[in-house]
Amino acid sequence: MARRIVGGVLAAAVVAVVAACGGTTEGSPSTSSSAAETPLFNPCTGIPDDVLRSAGVDPATEESGIAGVHQHGWEICGWRGKKYTITVYSTGRTVAEFEKKPGNVDFRDVTVAGREGRQFKVEGASKDLHCDVLFPASQGGVLQLSVSNRVGLDGLEEPCSVLYRVGELIVPVLPR
Repeated sequence: MARRIVGGVLAAAVVAVVAACGGTTEGSPSTSSSAAETPLFNPCTGIPDDVLRSAGVDPATEESGIAGVHQHGWEICGWRGKKYTITVYSTGRTVAEFEKKPGNVDFRDVTVAGREGRQFKVEGASKDLHCDVLFPASQGGVLQLSVSNRVGLDGLEEPCSVLYRVGELIVPVLPR
């Protein structure tokens, strides 16, 4: 039962993050005769197991998508550790789109593992549970590193402190 609750909370957190950058698109669709879109980085296959273990999560707990369901326009992969989960998102959406989305707040510039990014919060999300940083990527769009503390545990570290620490390991393997 506890496992279902934790899994449900993780899925809810992932839905909140994807919703944080969703929204409607205005204007007419456009077509281009240029080369095909650059494929998105897949964190499930692009982050080595030894990096994940060093970051404190178990590669065997890998979950692709949201609750195992692929999300169009995204590559999402998450892993659980004893006290926190790590999720990496890859999308063609830009930092500017995240910043314009109502409910995304408190943007600030940060540097993780020598890479500049934008930390933000989702309005109403507990600062004690979640931390998110966006990194612009050459694929077009961004890569997002998210850390979520596991609910109901004592002695949890501040999630952004965890993100900066595990980011030292994960960010260098993310494509620029």
